Formats: sequence, C-alpha cells, structure tokens
Amino acid sequence: MTGELATDPGLPPLVEPGPELSGQQIRRYRRQITLGHIGTDGQRRLRAARVLVIGAGGLGTPALQYLAGAGIGTLGIVDDDTVDLSNLHRQVIHGVDVLGRPKVDSAAEAVARLNPEVTIRRHRLRLTQQNVTEVLGDYDVALDGTDNFATRYLVADASEITGVPVVWGAILRAQGQVSVFWPGRGAHYRDVFPEPPAPEVAPSCAEAGVLGTLPGLLGMIMASQVIQLVTGTGEPLVGRLLLWDEVTSTSRTLRLERDPARPSATRVEVPRAADPSCRSGVPGPEETLDAPGLRGLLGRGAELTVIDLREDWETGAGMIPGAVHIPLGEIRDRGVAALPAGAGGGEVVLYCQSGGRSARALEQLRPAWSGREGRLRHLEGGYTQWVESAETEEQAHPAKTEEQAHSAQP
Repeated sequence: MTGELATDPGLPPLVEPGPELSGQQIRRYRRQITLGHIGTDGQRRLRAARVLVIGAGGLGTPALQYLAGAGIGTLGIVDDDTVDLSNLHRQVIHGVDVLGRPKVDSAAEAVARLNPEVTIRRHRLRLTQQNVTEVLGDYDVALDGTDNFATRYLVADASEITGVPVVWGAILRAQGQVSVFWPGRGAHYRDVFPEPPAPEVAPSCAEAGVLGTLPGLLGMIMASQVIQLVTGTGEPLVGRLLLWDEVTSTSRTLRLERDPARPSATRVEVPRAADPSCRSGVPGPEETLDAPGLRGLLGRGAELTVIDLREDWETGAGMIPGAVHIPLGEIRDRGVAALPAGAGGGEVVLYCQSGGRSARALEQLRPAWSGREGRLRHLEGGYTQWVESAETEEQAHPAKTEEQAHSAQP
C-alpha cells in the first residue's frame, strides 16, 4: 500500500438497464433520477440489480436500508444469527419487538416496509466452503459486512472464482475501513490481508466495543459503493482503501497493489489461522463447557469454581450465581496465582461476555495447570449464552421456572 492518489473513474456499469420505469417509480425515485449521472438509465440499472448483503449486523443493516430506498431490485440477506439486546445500539434496522428472532427475518420485514417493490431473498445460513460460491454466484455484487476472518476469506475466494465484485468493510473500535475488491481490477482481499491477524490484535465488537455511529457511517459508504458499481458512476474504491477515524474525524485513502506472485483463487479455503478449529492452543471439546452443562454442574453441587473474567462495569449487568470476579488483566499479569486458593482441587470454569477472552485465558493458564487434579474449562458463548439459555429454558418450561421462583422465596 502506498499514499494518497486519484483513480481511474472509467469503470463500466455492472448491470444492464431493466424495464422502463412506471409513473409511480419515477415519483418514488425522482430525487435521484434528477441527478444527471443517475437519470432514468441509472435507475433502471438499480431496479435490475441483484445485491447480496452478507451479515445483517452493524454494517449490513444501514446498507440494506439505503439500498432498498435507492431501488435495488433484488436484495439477498445472509445471516444465521438472532437479534440480541446488545445489537440494538448499532443495528438499528432491528427493534425490541424482534428480540430472539432471526436477523434475516427482521431485516427482510424492515426492507419490505421501506420499499415493497424490492425482491428479498433470505439466506438463513452460515457461509461455508460448500455453499459460498453457489450463493455468491447468483448476484451481481456482494457487500461483505461480516465480523469474522473465516467468512471474509471464503467470500474473497468465491468472489475471485465467480467474478462477482465485493464491497468490503471492517471496524476495530473507533476505526473503520472500506474497499472494493473486483476480480481482474485492482487488488484482491488476499493481496491486502495474506494472513489473518492474531485474535488479540483484532478482537470482535463484543470484546473491543464500538459506537453505533461508526458502522452506521461505514455501512452507508458501502451502500454508495454498490450504487456506483451498479450504475457505472463516480469513482468507487477499486484498488483503494478508505480509512476513517471516528475519534479524530479524519480520513485517508491508500492505494492497494495486487501481489503479482499470488495466484488467483481456484478453490475456496480458509487460512488455518482464521479457523478456530485449526489454531494450535485453542480450547478443544474437552476444555469447553456449554451453558446447560454448567447449569447442570451447579445444580448438582459439584466441586466447582466459576471465574468471571469481565471488567467491573460489565458485571453490573449480572453474573453467574456464585462466580468469583477476577478481571482478565489479573490473569494476564499473575497467571494461576490470581486464582482463588484451592481452585486447583476441583473443576475451574472461566467465562467472559462471549467466550473469546475466556478461551485466551485458558490458553495462558494451560501450561501451569498441567498435573493438577481438577479440570480447567471455559464457558462457550460466555455470559451471553448463559442468559440466552436461561431464557430458552424459561420459555420451554414456564411452570417449572415459576415453581423454582416460588421455592426460592423466604
């Protein structure tokens, strides 16, 4: 990557114009048809376009709203997650009325309310090596708003195989990046990121935090890139990387160069460092406990020490009953010496908010734990999964939950 530059705006439109616009469509889109570089021809291209939005989260949901408003003809939505309360400060397409529902359904319904003319395709699935090429290949352009490196590499390879350009965005704390990876035109994702960074260098939003305005801004920029590509207007970020710092309100644009030594992708594969199941030292099944399993151990009165690794402010939202609070920083500084006396005699379960920090703490403690009687495990999905599993059990057995609540009263 090198410094500031201008780029060649002469990129062809991705999509041929669709049918003539109706009178109602002209009235709906009049404000953008009035723009000389869009006109009726550009609006017909938008109406004919098929756009795949990968991730109905912080980046995907603002993009979905503005793409629907702009009149994109077909919007595909890929997501296998459900709406959580912690999503709502930034994923504003969802609301409290859809908590627990699939994000694809919530997003699709919001798009339909905004623009009933849009054809919506729901893909409630996780992209894999087996399905990503087939899904991506059915669209003109994809918008990658995912928050994990494994999926980003899958999408990048499928893009190069199918020729479908990808508008890509990413966020870390107060900084964001946007680029366009169009096979055969400029750099590819793997040219910029040959290998994924270590987990501690690029934590998720759940661990690192994010203000909702940052993904909102970047998602709208990504939507504008899609519109430019579809209509063949403007200067999209092909071969360039836009950097935005929300704290300083500054931006830079860097040139991206293709690596001439890198062969084009002929198959979809995830780098080992991006696949949690392939990274050495990552907790295995025998070192992992799910929320129902932990609840069962607690209910049986097993010899157990549960350790909450979160920060002080996080515990204000609740803790697992009986847990001991030891922030991750103490584990990092003192190792096993930070654990309560006698913790090595029985089972020790570490947990954080979503499972990432507890997995890393287990990796750090594992060498010094060798030879102790008790097992060292971490809670998969963290406190978030603990709360969700409790809510699921309450919905499945309301009478039992009510009986337990009455029996707990003095």
